[in-house]
Amino acid sequence: MLNTVYQLVAPRRFEVAYENIGLQGTDAIVRPTHLSICNADQRYYQGLREAHVLQEKLPMALIHEAIGVVLRDPSGEFKAGDEVVMIPNTPCEQDDYIAENYLRSSKFRASGFNGFMQEYVQIRQDRLLRLPDGIDKEVAAFTEIVSVSVHAIRRFDGIAHGRRDTVGIWGDGNLGYITALLFRMMFPETNLYIFGINRDKLSDFTFADGTYTVSHIPDGLKLDHAFECVGGAGSGKAIDQIIDYIRPEGTISILGVSEYPVPINTRMVLEKGLRIFGSSRSGRADFEKTISLYEEHAEIINYLSNIVGAVIPVRSIRDMKRAFEMDIQKSFGKTIMLWEK
Repeated sequence: MLNTVYQLVAPRRFEVAYENIGLQGTDAIVRPTHLSICNADQRYYQGLREAHVLQEKLPMALIHEAIGVVLRDPSGEFKAGDEVVMIPNTPCEQDDYIAENYLRSSKFRASGFNGFMQEYVQIRQDRLLRLPDGIDKEVAAFTEIVSVSVHAIRRFDGIAHGRRDTVGIWGDGNLGYITALLFRMMFPETNLYIFGINRDKLSDFTFADGTYTVSHIPDGLKLDHAFECVGGAGSGKAIDQIIDYIRPEGTISILGVSEYPVPINTRMVLEKGLRIFGSSRSGRADFEKTISLYEEHAEIINYLSNIVGAVIPVRSIRDMKRAFEMDIQKSFGKTIMLWEK
């Protein structure tokens, strides 16, 4: 079976490659239908990774946030026509202490391993999960990033001490919004405060107990724990503020990605006895938890629909470039490609 793969071969340049998919194996075949562009995809597309990284990773099909329709599943777990979310992390081994998304041997799509910008995706059956009936497909397309927030919150639950009266989240972008929403659903009794730089974006966090611009934080406000969802050049300032406002022995969860080292005020980390941990990507268990939250809290989908930005039908390489270029210009929200290949 001949498959068409749309690979990024150089910054801002896609080309077509062809590969043969064997139908004798045990893997499922899925036709992607909705693809969501992530900041990590943009770092490759714009050539913002270091030159040696681009040389090592490219050519490569982008996108690790996607849903699709099953065409074939030899295991019988799925039938043709089932709508599924595809898990981009592919573990090659199991460890009693290290989760699948942290194993160095795992392969992650759109990071040195072809992502979902393909006509068909050959994928292990355990990397698929059935979507709830009638779910908003434009929201379901970015289930992967939602699962990353769920993963971080689940880890927080196992690491942070039990006093959780007040929790702060730094970041008013997509990651901050998703993490705050899922935290609210998983810990409804906690007072949740959001800290950002854009008052218009902060106004979208209607489910929070309070929102503040980082330049106008009340002096008396103290937090038991905090999440950093800023990333980039702003990570250092966000972590510094968190250290100032968090109570002793609090826990700081870092989710924001920065391409460069970020300084941390270790003196105050030591004085306050703080715990700092990072979270990246997610595994099957996190996807399962995410889908169960979709089913238990219908309002999650309604809130997440607020961050669906441009929805672009894609039938050609020109459409792909247009989608990525439009995504660069957005100030907030997720760009969804309707994959009509």
